[in-house]
Amino acid sequence: MLKDGKYAAWFRTSRGEGTGIVHLANGKISGGDSIFTYGGSYEIHDNRFTATLTTKRHAAGPTTVFGIDEVEVKLTGTFKGMMASCSGAAEQAPGVVFEATLFLSQDQPPVSKRAAPNFSADKLPVGFDSRSRTRNPFARILFKR
Repeated sequence: MLKDGKYAAWFRTSRGEGTGIVHLANGKISGGDSIFTYGGSYEIHDNRFTATLTTKRHAAGPTTVFGIDEVEVKLTGTFKGMMASCSGAAEQAPGVVFEATLFLSQDQPPVSKRAAPNFSADKLPVGFDSRSRTRNPFARILFKR
């Protein structure tokens, strides 16, 4: 079963490749990368799925891997365990085949907090000794007689 969650996406066409983050939840797709946002929907059929994905520019940079900014991609794919793969095309870029692989992100367990060491003022040195005097590197020059 294709799980709801956050997926790392790797995708390519003959024009280039890229990566992004995709969120799948209740049949809806959302996500993006540093230049584009993604949106759309998906349906699950046994261990296969179909999806429609759209792109929209939100920052300056190169075009999509289709060579144009805004596309609607029709996808079909399969999933197994924590990975899904799909392929498809966009009407706006005839002849350009899109392939993608999605990897379900696993949340890292929280880092255990170590207890702060106990502070005891009794363990601090008391008074001054030869190790605690101020050392001035210029003192020899200033007070040399």
